[in-house]
Amino acid sequence: MHSTTPPRGTKRGAVRLTSRGRIALIATGAVAAATAVAVPLLLPDDDEPARPRTLTIPEGWRAGQVYEAVDAALKVSKGTTKKAVDGAGLKLPGDAGGNPEGYLFPATYPISSQSTPASVLSYMVDTANKKFSGGHVTAGADRNAVNVYQTVTIASMIEAEAGSQEEMGKVARVIYNRLDRGMPLQMDSTINYALDRSTLKTTTRDTKLKSPYNTYARMGLPPTPIGNPGEAAMRAATNPTPGDWLYFVTVKPGDTRFTANYEEQQRNVAEFNRNQ
Repeated sequence: MHSTTPPRGTKRGAVRLTSRGRIALIATGAVAAATAVAVPLLLPDDDEPARPRTLTIPEGWRAGQVYEAVDAALKVSKGTTKKAVDGAGLKLPGDAGGNPEGYLFPATYPISSQSTPASVLSYMVDTANKKFSGGHVTAGADRNAVNVYQTVTIASMIEAEAGSQEEMGKVARVIYNRLDRGMPLQMDSTINYALDRSTLKTTTRDTKLKSPYNTYARMGLPPTPIGNPGEAAMRAATNPTPGDWLYFVTVKPGDTRFTANYEEQQRNVAEFNRNQ
């Protein structure tokens, strides 16, 4: 994350805090989703091989990436799956407004000659609903004063920002602490989503982007999830690690520092910049 906002009562520093943001765009097929859950989707026809073809959706992929992967797996024209969304009858929460982002659950799905873009998307959403309707999820949402859809949105940011599963609980706590204090989230990942890109650096110009996903300029959560979170990110969103952190920056691979102190964050960011 970037963080240009010090706690209330602290004088704004001259150094603009740069950067954090995990690369969320992953080349299709490049990730072996070790944690992906095998979901019974559509069984192969009797005349097909016993082992069906599969489609793996890694944690954190955006809806656009999922659509392209489904197109490729089903060998249909590019854009077919995206066009199928509106007529697929997806069982999405009302807050989603028909947008399945966040509910295309990361897993490994068997597919067959009977699979269609609509059927694949439906199974992904149905799987997400099963995963997100558990009592631990709803209890965690209530405990954190958010609803389930907002929890999925938070989990999607955690998925994009955390460099490892071990960091996810702390990233979640930073998000909740900033929301509780009335501070903008200032997540690079949301700007990357708005610009349909992935980068480790966010410029001053980027932070002035006119978009509801610009969490530098707008308070609160982005209007939708910014990707499709897995179970680990959802666990972090419902059970954030206790702490008072307001900032974090990955100074170098494997060295992410969390702090509640603005000046300390500035020093950490300066070290990050020196390492670039």
